[in-house]
This record gives sequence, C-alpha cells and structure tokens, in this order.
Amino acid sequence: MIKGKKVGLRAIEKSDLEILRDWRNNPDFRKNFREVRELNLSDQMKWYESSCVSNQNNFMFVIVDIKSNELIGAAGLLYINWVIRSADFSFYIGKENKYIDNDGYAEDASKLLINYAFNNLNLHKIWMELYEFDNKKIDFFTNKFNFIKDGVLRDNCFENGRYRNSVIISLIKD
Repeated sequence: MIKGKKVGLRAIEKSDLEILRDWRNNPDFRKNFREVRELNLSDQMKWYESSCVSNQNNFMFVIVDIKSNELIGAAGLLYINWVIRSADFSFYIGKENKYIDNDGYAEDASKLLINYAFNNLNLHKIWMELYEFDNKKIDFFTNKFNFIKDGVLRDNCFENGRYRNSVIISLIKD
C-alpha cells in the first residue's frame, strides 16, 4: 500500500468490485465518466480483468482511509504511453457520494498518485479529459495542483439533451 497522511492507495481486489460498480452507477458521478452505461457486476468484472489484471499500461487503485481501512474512492493512471511517458489521471471519492471532498482525502490521495506517477513510474505528464460541467474536478486540480488547461474538444459528450465540450488539463513533472 502507498500511504499518505489520511489515505492509502492499494491495488483493486475482486472483493472491491461491487462497491466500485455502485459508485460508478451513481448518476451524479456517471455523467462525468466516459462510460455512460449502467454497469452490472459482470461488466465490472470484465473491466477488472482487462484493465487491472492483464493491462500493463494501467495502474488502478482503491483509495482507503488509513484509520478504518474503509474504501473511500478510486484512482488510477491509465493508457500509459511509455514512449512519451504520459498517463490519463483517473480519480474520484465515492464514499458518501462526495466525488471530490473537502475533508482532505482527495488532496492526500491526489498527492500520492501524482508522486507515484512522477517519482515511481518516471512519467513526464499526467492529463485528464474532463467535461466542461465537471467544475469540481476542474477547479480542484487546477487550483490545488496547478494543472494547466491544454485545450478543448468541442461537442465531445452528450449530456442532458445537448452536446458539451471536453477540457483537457495536464500536469508536467518539473
């Protein structure tokens, strides 16, 4: 386990899949994810096998509260490109439907994953594609961690009856 002050990051286990599925199916969360379908446990198991077990270009973790060992979220570095040393940064706090919390869990977990990306995997850049209405994540990562807006993908998602833009933000190791 990768330990911080409040949280730890550990590899995802099969026993975590039901709670991860439930968080992913939360409509308030799902609108911010690329996968818009309601997922069943079979879908979650296929994702686990293909993304967590057999894919060497994904590093997925659950976020656990160090004091209670309770699952509180998920985070990962996905689609790692080992040539340009970049990864898609995936992150949310699922506990109590917080998404991004004000209790310090999101900040501590993000610090751990950023440090792991740059100092353990020797990545050069981490990036996120966020929908323009995902203000919690955009504000959190640009204000707390100095992610920079790289660009906009016009009409890149369909939410609530209309096309919306995606925003690409990134952090480069300095």
